[in-house]
Amino acid sequence: MVDILHRIGIEGATPDEVYRALTTVEGLAGWWTDDTRGSGGAGGRLEFRFPPIGGFDMEVVEATPAERVVWRVADGPDEWTGTTIDWELRQSGDYTIVLFKHQGWEEPVEFMHHCSTKWASYLMSLKSLVETGKGAPAPRDVQISDWH
Repeated sequence: MVDILHRIGIEGATPDEVYRALTTVEGLAGWWTDDTRGSGGAGGRLEFRFPPIGGFDMEVVEATPAERVVWRVADGPDEWTGTTIDWELRQSGDYTIVLFKHQGWEEPVEFMHHCSTKWASYLMSLKSLVETGKGAPAPRDVQISDWH
């Protein structure tokens, strides 16, 4: 198994603020995709759609305020189904540090390379949303290839 790993610092934000952006429909729609539905609390289910390419359904495995959010991919592309997405949050000076992991890929296929770049762009969108109030969710995200 292989993982996508990223680290980002969000300046002037508390872990609580970042946690809200990861667990509320309004927050998630502000940085990942406009088409977001569901419940981001532990035991909840979130649905994310990226027209015209499809979407993802996530089961919220853990939601520990200001510390950690973990999703299990219940439905989506074959390469994603059964993987987990994990955010660890901690304060470091003026920054909230986000340690991001998309874990459990069976092999590092080309689509994984694409997804790693897209995750990086969406993490920058999360940073922008929390720092400035304006993110770049789909469909206004950075387009990097024909996979979107």
